[in-house]
Amino acid sequence: MLPLTQTDAARRIDANKKNKLYLVLAGIVLTNGLIAEIIGVKLFSAEAIFGLPPARIPVWDGFAVSFNYTAGVLIWPVVFITSDIINEYFGPPGVKRISYLTVAFIAYAFFAIYLVTLLPPAQYWLDVNRENGLDINFAFTKIFRQGLGIIIGSLVAFLVGQILDAYVFQYLRGLTQNRLLWLRATGSTLVSQLVDSFLVLYIAFYVFGNWDAATVLSVGFNNYIYKFLVAILLTPVLYLAHAAIDKYLAVRE
Repeated sequence: MLPLTQTDAARRIDANKKNKLYLVLAGIVLTNGLIAEIIGVKLFSAEAIFGLPPARIPVWDGFAVSFNYTAGVLIWPVVFITSDIINEYFGPPGVKRISYLTVAFIAYAFFAIYLVTLLPPAQYWLDVNRENGLDINFAFTKIFRQGLGIIIGSLVAFLVGQILDAYVFQYLRGLTQNRLLWLRATGSTLVSQLVDSFLVLYIAFYVFGNWDAATVLSVGFNNYIYKFLVAILLTPVLYLAHAAIDKYLAVRE
């Protein structure tokens, strides 16, 4: 067996570093995706954070929009930016691999949680948590047992959005000849989240629910505007992460 040359050793070190990098980035996507799905059952009012009344902006006759969001939107941007970083260094195959794994693990998590909600509660647990007439088992089940439509909608929208983001990212990368990182990252996110924002609502609340098309369009537009602004605001973070990773992966010949 021939001894490793300095170049071969450097390549092996570089491959090990890239494997570790992918493991960390994949973990970030998987963890934040799972958390976002679980906490997404809570809706919050953006106006109330600042002590303001609901905006109630008229959109269609008899329908007004206020700035209400699911709690999951607070950490979904972490998934967006991490996916773009994975795409930058590992290409669409890297993004698709972690996207499929994330969907599989989220589906498994919901299945496990559903089984837990079927377990009969211990009387002691019910008694010690019976404050102000609270039925802790009912609350636990209500919070964690999401509707089937919401689960299917969120998983389908996530997977479609991730794959679309990967290919738009690479298309813009080729178009700009590997320049303008902000354009391929922000541009791919804006395109993919345009589809994601409406697809999840269409499946969850139009196909499986009782929303009409006007409501889906108005709420979807509201959610997309939020994601649009966050994608732009996160651009400096992407450059910082890119510089840090380039420094980490650098190998001296």
